[in-house]
Amino acid sequence: MEYSTNEILQPLVAEISWAKHLLIMSKCKDAHERLFYTVQTRRHNWTKSVLAQQLKARAYESTVLAQSNFTDTLPAPQLPAAVLALRDEYTFGFLGLAAEHSEYELEQALLGNVRRFLIEMGGDFTFIGNQYRLELEDQEYFVDLLLFHRELQCLVAVELKITEFRPEYAGKMNFYLSLLNDKVKKSHEQPSIGIIICQSKQRTVVEFALRDVNKPIGVATYTLTDTLPAELRPFFPSNEELVRRLDAVTAALQGPAVGPR
Repeated sequence: MEYSTNEILQPLVAEISWAKHLLIMSKCKDAHERLFYTVQTRRHNWTKSVLAQQLKARAYESTVLAQSNFTDTLPAPQLPAAVLALRDEYTFGFLGLAAEHSEYELEQALLGNVRRFLIEMGGDFTFIGNQYRLELEDQEYFVDLLLFHRELQCLVAVELKITEFRPEYAGKMNFYLSLLNDKVKKSHEQPSIGIIICQSKQRTVVEFALRDVNKPIGVATYTLTDTLPAELRPFFPSNEELVRRLDAVTAALQGPAVGPR
């Protein structure tokens, strides 16, 4: 009865195992939220354990809240998948880091848990390298983590910051993306995307910092716990805004399944 009368969910009954459907139904009451977890489970072949982790980390809310300039910098065919590829907050509880840690310790811990890190990023990411060297006019520059997104067919530069987001981070990332596009990107690949992951951010500062940047950049935070901070509650979108954002990613949500169910 849960799905039989719902036009959104009914076609998805056979897409994943019933055990996973039961888990989603027990944790999610909203049809759009159930749609998100059902299709993401299918697309990325999440096990029941991984699905439970994503539910606990509130991946749905984090995806809806994500901040980027993708709408202004990406072509329409790329936009839906790019929106799904970014979260507002990433949960790194699996790292076992102390509350006080350095950027080097954060990077090394992620390298030691690459598989869990890529799962937390949401799927379709592959790892290329860390401290990826770029050169311009005899000067060296290093991208903290360089990934590749299979569906978007583009390089993804990730910068790690243990501080609050600062506007200059966006300018630095814009510079890195220009170098990647000019010196590393292959001819058949799409332009590179940047993700800045900070310990905290002021959402209005992020909005202004990205407003006139011409490369696609997302700004996220990270936490070492499995719960979405209560202070994000005021930023939850209205039902109308939620539907608008979900409509923007419909094409990506309806993509082909990945692997066995």
